[in-house]
Amino acid sequence: MSTYKHTIQYYETDKMGITHHSNYIRFMEEARIHFLKEAGWPYDKLEEEGVISPVVGVTCDYKKTTTFPDELEITVAVLEVSPVKFKLSYTMTVDEKIVCTATSTHCLLSKEGRPISIPKQYPGFYEMLTQAKVQ
Repeated sequence: MSTYKHTIQYYETDKMGITHHSNYIRFMEEARIHFLKEAGWPYDKLEEEGVISPVVGVTCDYKKTTTFPDELEITVAVLEVSPVKFKLSYTMTVDEKIVCTATSTHCLLSKEGRPISIPKQYPGFYEMLTQAKVQ
């Protein structure tokens, strides 16, 4: 998968000129949507099939600050896959220096809110996650 790129915008910084910490969660979502699209499972396709994928956990470890107009590069990897959830990792860099590492954990739910067995109901999606998993 290719690296997702995000240019830090001025409005994403705080009074000190540093990217506000809450924006990194948004950057993760942008990168996750990009990852799914490149993997052949765009999020809008999942939603059209009546599937939602809520975040059930998130971690974010800030290593260095970023500022406007840094170009943030985000690499997404699959860390864990089970029949009911999956965990992604995010490595965020500026000029090849790690500025943040993070994870997000997701499950799949029907639009009625019922858990979905990924390998049973979406075997192609499960296979993609399993093949993309970091060894």
